[in-house]
Amino acid sequence: MESSAYGASLAGGAFDLLSFLKQPQTIARLLSWLFSIVVFATILSEGYINESSGKDTECMFDGSDSACSFGIAVGILAFLACVIFIMLDAFFHQISNAKERKYIVLVDLVFCAVWTFLWFVCFCNLANKWSKSVKTGIPADAARAVVAFSFFSTASWGLLTVFAFRRYRQGLVDVGLGYNDPVSDHTSPYPSAYAGAPDGYQQSPFTPASAGESAYQPPAY
Repeated sequence: MESSAYGASLAGGAFDLLSFLKQPQTIARLLSWLFSIVVFATILSEGYINESSGKDTECMFDGSDSACSFGIAVGILAFLACVIFIMLDAFFHQISNAKERKYIVLVDLVFCAVWTFLWFVCFCNLANKWSKSVKTGIPADAARAVVAFSFFSTASWGLLTVFAFRRYRQGLVDVGLGYNDPVSDHTSPYPSAYAGAPDGYQQSPFTPASAGESAYQPPAY
């Protein structure tokens, strides 16, 4: 069995909270978690304004409700994903199955890559709508904060994508180093009879050494 797989040691090691919090991937996840809170909480609390004429509330980004809704959705899902992946990272060393670790790392890689793209789209959309906003009474500081932290989220999730990709490549190396070829593995009780034997073939332990030993020998008088 390999000594490590996908950037973590084998199951059974003690969990060190301080070391876990100092890991670059954990720091990036916590920052992404914080950035997502700033984005969706700011839009929910200050992103919709009501004009003095008594009309319904409108999004502060040029009245585009889709821009606010998209930012809220991306932010909330990013917040939940960060919580889930932080928990998976904390218990990752307790997972002894290399395939399960591989699936977790792949999901992490794909999700981080997709959310990097979504945060970039969100940033571009909000920045474009904010540049076109001409209405008065808009909380400018809140709008700038949403745009800025959307950009920060794009950077943090891009960094998480790099970390996930490195961990995936490291996992391939770890598993490759830990693999034992059955033909060259001398710990196997019954090695193959010949080099060209098909997969799974093993020489019978009861096969006689030579045909001459199995021939009948009459007693000598």
